[in-house]
Amino acid sequence: MTVETATGRTARLERVTSESSVVVELDLDGTGQSNISTSVPFYDHMLTALAKHSLMDLTVQATGDTHIDVHHTVEDIAISIGEALKTALGNKAGIRRFGEATVPLDEALANAVVDISGRPYLVHTGEPAGQEYHLIGGHFTGSLTRHVFEAITLHAQICLHMTVLGGRDPHHIVEAQFKAFARALRAAVESDPRVEGIPSTKGAL
Repeated sequence: MTVETATGRTARLERVTSESSVVVELDLDGTGQSNISTSVPFYDHMLTALAKHSLMDLTVQATGDTHIDVHHTVEDIAISIGEALKTALGNKAGIRRFGEATVPLDEALANAVVDISGRPYLVHTGEPAGQEYHLIGGHFTGSLTRHVFEAITLHAQICLHMTVLGGRDPHHIVEAQFKAFARALRAAVESDPRVEGIPSTKGAL
């Protein structure tokens, strides 16, 4: 895995394994522009929504052994996004640190709470029984939703509490979660003009 930083809160990462090849570029201070090609159409849709609603610019170009299963490619992209987020955040000085959002999508409703804590932790609850077995868009299994958030939180070293408050349609249930995460992340990584230095009593995040 190769990670590069440039000026500002940006990162570029390349991850190549025997199962996938991934390039991720992101800018936390963007406008929500995206260029996504993962070879998993529904995942493209979710990552486009993540960029749009977090206001980070995001490029993801990936190929993998999707003829076997999309799992490897989906996971490796999430790992790469997490690592890029961690790099782009730098020492986290001046950020708000915490963010929360509750987002509806028709009958579905999801709540996300983010802490840019330096301690990876995921609590993921509330999906209706059987959600993990649904095949969405012909490729993306419902169980991958939690797996994506696990990989991002672990590698970005953030805390995420994701709660599905309602929903019936599997597509809506997943999309509401991605949009809620995006809005909470947007709030958490924003600069706060009242914050001086690292927003922690420990002096480090």
